Amino acid sequence: MSVLTAIFALLFYTATVILVAGLVAKIHQYARTPAPLKIPTTPAPTTRGGVVARLFREVVFFESLFKGSKWSWLFGWLFHFGLLIVLIRHLRYFTEPIWFVAALVQDIGVYMGFVMLLGLLGLLGRRSLVDRLRYISAPSDYLMLVLLIAIGGSGLLMKYVSRTDIVAVKAFFLGLMRFDWQPLPADAFLLIHLVLVAALMIIFPFSKLLHVPGLFFSPTRNQADDPRERRHLAPWAAKLDATRTAGN
Repeated sequence: MSVLTAIFALLFYTATVILVAGLVAKIHQYARTPAPLKIPTTPAPTTRGGVVARLFREVVFFESLFKGSKWSWLFGWLFHFGLLIVLIRHLRYFTEPIWFVAALVQDIGVYMGFVMLLGLLGLLGRRSLVDRLRYISAPSDYLMLVLLIAIGGSGLLMKYVSRTDIVAVKAFFLGLMRFDWQPLPADAFLLIHLVLVAALMIIFPFSKLLHVPGLFFSPTRNQADDPRERRHLAPWAAKLDATRTAGN
């Protein structure tokens, strides 16, 4: 086993632990954060079924972003849709035999890499050129976009410029999952791509990219607009209310 293989094996074990532990910790924090007020963004659904439908539209169609900015919606939807297909396509490196859904998108998945990159470049261009977006942008916002562009770009370079041994890459990742390390090809674009992916895994739980699970815990989205029909009490407020009632 080469030193290169050992370094990347330990890198991805570390990145996976940080990613999973960070996500669990953040989701636990979101779940425990009280929502003392009824603050759904209107017009809001008045039933729990309506809330579920609203969250579905937000996750799949980016409904509120569409209403706010058509160009941001277009580039954002292209990026997320392309990323979804690319991630499904990459399941072939972690499954044996390849899952049916992953096999189904193998051909279209290559072109979705370009779609994802187009969306990212559009988002970066708007954040750099539109005054109101540039004003509220932090350096980390640009860093995330550049990192994602570099990941997508290096992946496409491996496909069209400098091909790598994907059979060996699959053996490496299957070996990581089985704790049976296999040699990793020493191709430059592959190593760059993997380092960037590991970096994204490490910083993901601590970045704004965490809006993925955070959407489901947002009180402006997950609350029904029924303050007249039902009194809203956060758990800590309900306990305080019960204590005061018992004291009287």
